[in-house]
Amino acid sequence: MSAPFERKPVSRREILRALGMSAAYAAFPSLHAAPAAAGKDSLPMQFYKSLSEEQHAKIVLPSDHAQRGYVSNWWYICPDQRLHTFYSKDQQDLVRQIFESLHHPDYREKMNWQVQKDLMGQIKNTPSVGFFGTPADEDFEFIYTGHHVTRRCRASSDKGFGFGGRPIFYGNFAKAFRETKDHEGNPFWYQGLVFNEFVQALDGKQQEKILVGREPRPESPAKVIEKRKTDLPGLCGADLSKDQQAKLLETMRRMLVCFRPDDVKATMKTITDKKLVERVFVSCYGGVYDIGSDKVWDTWQIESPEFVWYFRGYPHIHGYFHLPV
Repeated sequence: MSAPFERKPVSRREILRALGMSAAYAAFPSLHAAPAAAGKDSLPMQFYKSLSEEQHAKIVLPSDHAQRGYVSNWWYICPDQRLHTFYSKDQQDLVRQIFESLHHPDYREKMNWQVQKDLMGQIKNTPSVGFFGTPADEDFEFIYTGHHVTRRCRASSDKGFGFGGRPIFYGNFAKAFRETKDHEGNPFWYQGLVFNEFVQALDGKQQEKILVGREPRPESPAKVIEKRKTDLPGLCGADLSKDQQAKLLETMRRMLVCFRPDDVKATMKTITDKKLVERVFVSCYGGVYDIGSDKVWDTWQIESPEFVWYFRGYPHIHGYFHLPV
């Protein structure tokens, strides 16, 4: 990420004036018309079938491609093939429909806003998409990447199966690179508030244990989702009462609510079936990671040898989620 800076809000009118109507519509899904009714093929499959030979050659990657497990706060799966330059308007609209379908209807406007906002008024920051594998592969996957956004889904179905079992990323700085303790306008701070409700329900000794005196995960792509088998910091789920374990499960479900309900259901089923709540360690971080020193924890981790969920609120929100399903 570049050095901290502050930027002024960019209005829709200014964006349209600076970029031109066609470029703005390509870059910003929220400016498109309402989605058309889907056919019998899934939305990603419709997009896949619409690809020209050139497009197919450029953005359909092998199912075992090295970048399939990659995630970062700002990257492009096909950096030279962007939504505003490489696809027809109909294809751009299909991508918009796919992206929106990956979120709960109540959050779609906020998710579109995040993508638009994090272009920082520059068309060169337009997202990039791709596929891993082909329809012949059971785990045929669509991926959407850009600044503060990585989303994935199984391409052969419009049903959610838990983010494809590979890492996703979400984040934003709504008003300034260094956000205040209330993260004004950030569409993901609701997760921080829900997490803090869980912490406040713990007893004093548990709250002491959950606050660890070490640095959170490093944010390099290779390390941020690394699954640790040992040296897991914080409070172990096995040390929670049954009621507290149930509250932790409900906390995780509530924090995921911005995503497609099917993906949330599949994810929570995996967590429950594997009894991960008994093996996770939950930790939060003070010092500079507690913006405003108010003990409303801005940075936290929920992790086990199979699972990584890292929410970093300092200097602004970056969220990494990785649970094979």
